[in-house]
Amino acid sequence: MPHSRVRPVRIPLFLLTAVTLTACSVVTDDEPTKVDHRAAVPDGAPAKVRVTPPAAGRPVTVTASGGTLARVKVVDAKGAELVGRTGAGGASWTSDRKAAPGASYTVEVVSRGTGGKETTSRSTHALPEADEVNKLTLAPGKNSVVGVAQPLSIVFDRPVKNKADVERQLKVTTSNRTEGSWGWIEDYTGKDRADWRPKEYWKPGTKVTLDATLNGTDSGGSWFVRDYRTGFTVDSAARIVKVDLDGKKLSVVRDGRTVSTIPVSGGTPGGDKRSWRGTAVLMAKEGTINMNSETVGLGDAYDKMVDYSMRLTWSGMYAHAAPWNARWFGVANKSSGCIGMSKEQASALFSALRPGDPFEIKGEDTKGTVAEGNGYGAWNVSWEQWREKSAVR
Repeated sequence: MPHSRVRPVRIPLFLLTAVTLTACSVVTDDEPTKVDHRAAVPDGAPAKVRVTPPAAGRPVTVTASGGTLARVKVVDAKGAELVGRTGAGGASWTSDRKAAPGASYTVEVVSRGTGGKETTSRSTHALPEADEVNKLTLAPGKNSVVGVAQPLSIVFDRPVKNKADVERQLKVTTSNRTEGSWGWIEDYTGKDRADWRPKEYWKPGTKVTLDATLNGTDSGGSWFVRDYRTGFTVDSAARIVKVDLDGKKLSVVRDGRTVSTIPVSGGTPGGDKRSWRGTAVLMAKEGTINMNSETVGLGDAYDKMVDYSMRLTWSGMYAHAAPWNARWFGVANKSSGCIGMSKEQASALFSALRPGDPFEIKGEDTKGTVAEGNGYGAWNVSWEQWREKSAVR
């Protein structure tokens, strides 16, 4: 019986291509792979939450997989909240502030799974104490009223190596947007110090606030474990004390008008008993104190109780009553470095002035200009020079 020939079926090439493409997707460089992670997570499953163990000097972080973060709340043992922000997509959260050594944080997370169901989880994390803690001393005192030359001054208990990191946490706010800058100097005690001074003397009535959000900041070998906040107000009157050592006189200028001029006797020329020149800021009105020459390296030249003492430098320059020097007032400079005047005039000056009032001192024969750290000598450098002392220029 004759065999029938089976004729092969020819399938057009374009149909073969179409069949192949329906069998598996071809990914090119222009079309990246798209993976639907939701397919691997059953509908309604809770999100997996991970809290990265907090470390001192780093923010607290929380992440969620298979869902999103609805709410995150982090509080320390004192109830203070560590505020943070949720990232794009809601899968991560990072605290604005850094964790502090020695702190204990409770992290409460409300997460939302793929089906929309919310789940709450809590965890507590304790950080080890810092080996060394840095503290600071602020001037002027909180809520004080000061003169127009008073800087905001911070003396640090331990060395500050990370000056830029620390300075970024020091926020100064003024009621009239006063232009100013931080400057790092060495205090008279040898400690690190940061002063914030305005470009020019404060405008009367200015309100100043410092927020030092230092908790959790590494100063470089030691840690800050708390924040600081202080504020002060500049007096409503602008007083400037002008001292002319060559003319042996002192004038008080109030709001641009000279209200009094008195004869004085400054430091004795030609030796260690000379006065300083430049701008010295009234640091404190100390009243009646014992002055002993041995404390300022002048041997046993004097040891007496002195009335109406107004400190101008850490090195021992004061304005004060000096009745024993009465014959030299307005005639010659015969003191041991201070600015002396009669008891009556010292009393009046003591009553009229506030800490923060500037003493602008000039004279030919002095022992130099008041240094930045010898009291508040920041006014003796130009504004450009002062700004260069900032760690975050």
